[in-house]
Amino acid sequence: MGCQSNNATPPTFAVADGAQEIDPRKVAEDLVHRHGPGGMDPRVRAVIPEWDAPFFQAGLAGYSDAPMRIIARRHGCPICVTEALLDRTLLAGGRGFAKADLGDIEDNIPGGEEDHPLIGQIMGSEPAEMAAAAVKMVEQGRRGDKEYRKAAYKDQPPDWFREKLRLPGGEQLSGKGLATSHQGQGEDPEDSAAGTLVASGQSLVPSPRSFAAVDINLACPVKKISTKSRGGHWLTDPAGAIELLEAVREALPAEVPVTVKLRRSFDDTQEMVDNLHRIFDAAYDMGCAWVTVHGRTVEQKYVGPSRWDPLRELVQRRPNHPVFGSGDVWDVNQIFRMIAYTGVAGASVARGCIGNPWIFRQARDLLEGREPRKPTIAEQRSVLEQHFELALAANRGMRHPELHTGKTMRKFGLRFAEHHPRGDEVRQAFIRVASLEDWRGVLEGWYGADT
Repeated sequence: MGCQSNNATPPTFAVADGAQEIDPRKVAEDLVHRHGPGGMDPRVRAVIPEWDAPFFQAGLAGYSDAPMRIIARRHGCPICVTEALLDRTLLAGGRGFAKADLGDIEDNIPGGEEDHPLIGQIMGSEPAEMAAAAVKMVEQGRRGDKEYRKAAYKDQPPDWFREKLRLPGGEQLSGKGLATSHQGQGEDPEDSAAGTLVASGQSLVPSPRSFAAVDINLACPVKKISTKSRGGHWLTDPAGAIELLEAVREALPAEVPVTVKLRRSFDDTQEMVDNLHRIFDAAYDMGCAWVTVHGRTVEQKYVGPSRWDPLRELVQRRPNHPVFGSGDVWDVNQIFRMIAYTGVAGASVARGCIGNPWIFRQARDLLEGREPRKPTIAEQRSVLEQHFELALAANRGMRHPELHTGKTMRKFGLRFAEHHPRGDEVRQAFIRVASLEDWRGVLEGWYGADT
């Protein structure tokens, strides 16, 4: 489900008076002094022990699939978030939940050890749908699609479900089929395991590998999302947002962390700021582990700078609970400046890590007392080769996997080109890539040796 926009401001500094004068080396040194190696807030490590450094890769629609996540992890990223999964698509058994991807490592499903820990992000409109979909995510669908749909819709799914949603391959969902998964077997739907699924979070069906946490997206600013009462729209309806959060938190057992993604407000009016505070406070009061707040409003989308001062105010509002920050983290220095300026437990790295997995290695460098290392030409080539190979494996179930991979990898190549000494020329070469042969041609022509 897309939350990205082509209408985005080029990288710029956030509005944060004095933040650009903060020395990131001193910040990193202080974090390690206070929290030990890695500098991670112990309140977060108590929830996800493997999370050992104060940053993570955000969920990026159209980008943060398993290949991108694995490349980030190989360069020091401690944890990643999936792109936002639409609850209704999950309940329909749609492609967003089980896209073929590297065999047992799937696009939005935790699989192999290299893509772990992984936070699954979910977005939706109705509390019952969100709760059932969240349980399905945690259980990895082990009950079967009909079980989860019965939990969300009881006897009959709504008309839009039968009319609009299709399974992978275009098969139209049948309302009749959805409504009768247990009928005729002597069970009262209200008494079936599916009917009580949401109400009995303690009876989850265990999965060998699941998400480390479930993140609820109340931040996406894309219009087609907000007009359907999803994502950032909820900042205009705090009562509805809280009801949705409560449904998910109550559906899952306490040991499954629930987190929330917000923007600093819907717009800059006091009413909308108050709405944000109401949702923010309610999330912690009901037991959510933390909230990540983006420094732009929903109305801004991705245009104009973010503001870090509201993030600082939110940290001060809940000093005993971890808060994460997002917005205008374009390089390694901004990770640590955001942490120091706002007091957040860590920084969410979003567009700043597209084509730049080295931002995570550089952050590790600072935490370990080293000068951040820029990628050599040889290192850039190695990552480009690895990323293409991973993406090709992810697309192997398609009719023309090499052609598809060549086209889809161009968007990464354009961003990787920014690190090359002759970036403009390399960028033009990547624009023309349409196959594995073309990709290799760019590498041979531009990444043959260090310069």
